[in-house]
Amino acid sequence: RMASHNMTWISYPSKNLAFNSPEEIEAFIASQNIISRLMHCYIAFFVPTGLIAGICILIIFMKNYVQHKVIENLDLLLLDFTISNIITILLSFTVITRPDYLKATHLTCNILSFFFNFSYFNSQNVFLLTLLILLLKRFPPRIALSKATQRPILCVGFVLIYAFCLSLTEAVLVGTDNYHLEADCQLDPLFAWPEYEIIKFTFGFAIPSFLQILCFTVLFAKAAPPEAPAFQQHIRAYPAVYIISITILTCRLFYNLMLLFRSTLKLQKSIGTPKNELVMNIAEIVLFCESCASLVLILCFHKPCK
Repeated sequence: RMASHNMTWISYPSKNLAFNSPEEIEAFIASQNIISRLMHCYIAFFVPTGLIAGICILIIFMKNYVQHKVIENLDLLLLDFTISNIITILLSFTVITRPDYLKATHLTCNILSFFFNFSYFNSQNVFLLTLLILLLKRFPPRIALSKATQRPILCVGFVLIYAFCLSLTEAVLVGTDNYHLEADCQLDPLFAWPEYEIIKFTFGFAIPSFLQILCFTVLFAKAAPPEAPAFQQHIRAYPAVYIISITILTCRLFYNLMLLFRSTLKLQKSIGTPKNELVMNIAEIVLFCESCASLVLILCFHKPCK
């Protein structure tokens, strides 16, 4: 089994080029320029905005807690979501070396990947929980579900354990040998087994997105009880959550499709082309931009923050 997962053959197309024509050289330089400019734009504009928004949200929630000695269910979930996104933004500093990659041992790269996956899975699932709680506000649930959602600390604890288990699984799928070797490091390591991308796509995108769309379908299609507020009123009461869910869905769709494409290349024993590498790099930066944008949206649209 280990032999079938020998990933020593893999490398980035940009590191493994034999140019056959001036056109290939020009295309390569153009793709390097694009990723370099995107990285500078992300670091200069998105990172400071996202971090400032994140810190402001933390201060506001802490201030509210000190004043009222209680934190709203929705605020607790958004607090967890905010912390996850701040961690993702801090880990995104690994793109500073682009168009080159961070040099690190397999072990260091795996540790960075673990924390990135932990915040990624946690933010995705805690946001799904937020959508579910808002849905239950509009459609009063059966007793068991009602009791569960009235104890958000328990729900957040469950999401954290689930995210931890998934991240640990991903850490194993990065590969358990060659820990001492130095490699080009990305938060989703290139040298990970193909199953790494498949598991991440399934549990980090496909299942949560399906459930997210299901929540939206129920919200739009099901008739609310007479005592429930009007549909427009409900949406206006929680605009941040609904705007962010659309942002997450679109940004993560692009990123996850690229991950899935990368796993198909690995299964075909192909390193792909510089263009494939460029698109994967763009998808990664789009994912980081989504973390920054989500924090700005909470700050601008969530009532306690406004």
